[in-house]
Amino acid sequence: MTEAPPWTGAAKALADKVTADAPAWHEAVSNTPRHRLVPRWWQRIPDSPTQEWALVDLPEDSPERLHAAYSDETLVTRVGPTHADHATPGEHGKGDPTSSSTLPGLIVSMAHRLDVKPGHKVLDVGTGSGYSAGLFARRFGDDNVTSVDVDPYLVEAARTRLAEFGRTPRVEAIDATGDLPDSEYDRIMATVSVRPVPASWLRALRPGGRLVTTIAHTALLITADMGTDGIASGTVQPDPATFMETRQEADYPAKLNDVFVTARVREGDDVRPPDGPVPDLWQEWPLRWLFELDTPGVETRAATYPDDGRRVVWLLAADGSWARAEDGASPVVHQGGPRRLWDDLERVRRKWEEKNRFSLHTMRAELSPEGSYLLSPDDTWRFPI
Repeated sequence: MTEAPPWTGAAKALADKVTADAPAWHEAVSNTPRHRLVPRWWQRIPDSPTQEWALVDLPEDSPERLHAAYSDETLVTRVGPTHADHATPGEHGKGDPTSSSTLPGLIVSMAHRLDVKPGHKVLDVGTGSGYSAGLFARRFGDDNVTSVDVDPYLVEAARTRLAEFGRTPRVEAIDATGDLPDSEYDRIMATVSVRPVPASWLRALRPGGRLVTTIAHTALLITADMGTDGIASGTVQPDPATFMETRQEADYPAKLNDVFVTARVREGDDVRPPDGPVPDLWQEWPLRWLFELDTPGVETRAATYPDDGRRVVWLLAADGSWARAEDGASPVVHQGGPRRLWDDLERVRRKWEEKNRFSLHTMRAELSPEGSYLLSPDDTWRFPI
């Protein structure tokens, strides 16, 4: 009798953990060798002032590699323009992640929500390492799965590695915000975030079809079902999820460091006390996501002054608008540039409070090729997405 390879026990243990609420996926997780799809990855160097990453390159069947590959954790495979496959020993990656193998528990949770039935045609947006495509293909058959990614190398690597253990879904290098490989799908799942929701997805989704995606720069996970009228209706799910947004270039646009230099200490054109407490946008994340929905593209930063413990929050925009809010004994807000970003944040907070600070998962989604929106529970606050 042939002895099972070392990874199978680790994969089964992962399946036991992540499919407790989705048992139909246990077999696929148990039999998909994630370690072969992610041979090398980047690991963040703690407290690195320039956001550097160390390369992790371990022998294929080493206990350390199997432990990492079959843990319910995201493995970052690409940092800035550099994939871990192309890094040299000892090289450090620099910048933000631009591709990863998403934590398996989140993939299973989203796939469970997608509710794929036998014979359904599935579009997997964001191939990455190929892990989600491998799970779909294992469970529903290679011919029913198409996976797309903007990065030709990711596509070629995933296609080759999947084929090495017998999985041959269709994998294509395209910009998924544009035309898709086929005109009709029963299910679409995106492990990249989007805004706007691409019209091509909604045109391709068959009546009765389902879409699961996240909205860029938020943790809002949306599930929507396509009606016969061409409108997909759904809701924000109660559990948040974050993904890298779709990109067209090798890397994401640079952060707004030039605006931050201005905002960091400069006296504002408008200086006033804040209207209420200075929020901690990393703890008050519903307010942060509502602000992003209302006033998209604002970069947020925060710090604590070491001498007296005062908190400071910065809002930065590409048009040069900025705000700096400091709490403490005499809270103050400085604003500059063409827009008053802190005024916008306070306007969103007031409106949310007027609506009794509704839970974001009570929002409805209406998605169509002509325009997509999230709506407040009373339908009076509409956010284009």
